[in-house]
Amino acid sequence: MKYKLIALDVDGTLLNDHHELTPRVKRAVTAAAEAGAEIVLCTGRGSASALSVLAQLGLSGTVITHNGASIVDGESREILQESPIGADEVERYLALCRERGIHFDLNTAFDIYVERLNEDISAMYAQMLSEPILRSREELFPERTVKISIFAPKADLDELEAHWQDWRHELQTIRSGDYFIDLQHREASKGTALRQWAEKRGIRRENVLAIGNYFNDIGMLQYAGHGVAMDNSPPEVKAVADAVTATNNEDGVALVLEACLAEASSPSR
Repeated sequence: MKYKLIALDVDGTLLNDHHELTPRVKRAVTAAAEAGAEIVLCTGRGSASALSVLAQLGLSGTVITHNGASIVDGESREILQESPIGADEVERYLALCRERGIHFDLNTAFDIYVERLNEDISAMYAQMLSEPILRSREELFPERTVKISIFAPKADLDELEAHWQDWRHELQTIRSGDYFIDLQHREASKGTALRQWAEKRGIRRENVLAIGNYFNDIGMLQYAGHGVAMDNSPPEVKAVADAVTATNNEDGVALVLEACLAEASSPSR
C-alpha cells in the first residue's frame, strides 16, 4: 500500500453525526492496517477518549490528541510529546467565559477538569467518551495543561472571537467544531505533530494520507502527501485538500481507503 501512515480525524470524519463508527468504516480502516499502514487518530479530543475510539477499531498504536498538543503511546499510555500552557496565559479568556456564563474545560493529556456540570454539558462529554473531573475555581490550575476548550452555541463563540480579536494573543485560538473553540500553545497543531511523528517513524511525506473535516484539520491536510476533506467540511477546508470524499454520514473515510486498497491490489502494481 502506498500510504505507510494514515492520519484520521475523529468527529465529523471517522464517526458519523451520531458519534458512531459504522461497520463499513471499521472494516476499511482495519483492512488498511492489515495492509501495512500505521493508523494514527489525529483529533481535538483528549487521549483517553481517542484511545477508546482506537479500541473500537480493534487497533493499538499512537494517538495525536488535543489538536496536536499531545502525542501518546496507546499501549504504554506514555506521553511522548506535549505542549503545556500556563495559567497566566489563559486567565483573561477564562474570566471572559465566566462573566458570560460560557462553559469551558481545562485539559491535561489524559484528564479534563471543569468548574460546573449540567445535564446538557454532561451529555456532550458522554458522547465524546470523556469523564470530566469537577474542580473549584479556587483550586490550582492543573499542571501540564495543554488545552482549554470552550463549548457554546455558534453565535456565542462568534461573539467571543469578536471580543478578543484585538487582544495580543499569547495563545493559538482555533475552531475545532461548530460549538467549540480551543485555546492552546501557539506552535501546537495537528499538522506539526503529524510531521514530527512521520519523521520519527522515518516515513516520507508522500507516503502520508490525512483525512479530516474542520479548521483544526487544515494543517495536517496541507502536510500530508495526500489530504482528503470530507464533503461535510467548510469550503475553506475543502480548498486546501487534494481531494474531497463523501460525508461522514456516507462512509466517506471508507470510500477513500477502499480505493487505496483496490489500487494497491491491482495487477498493474
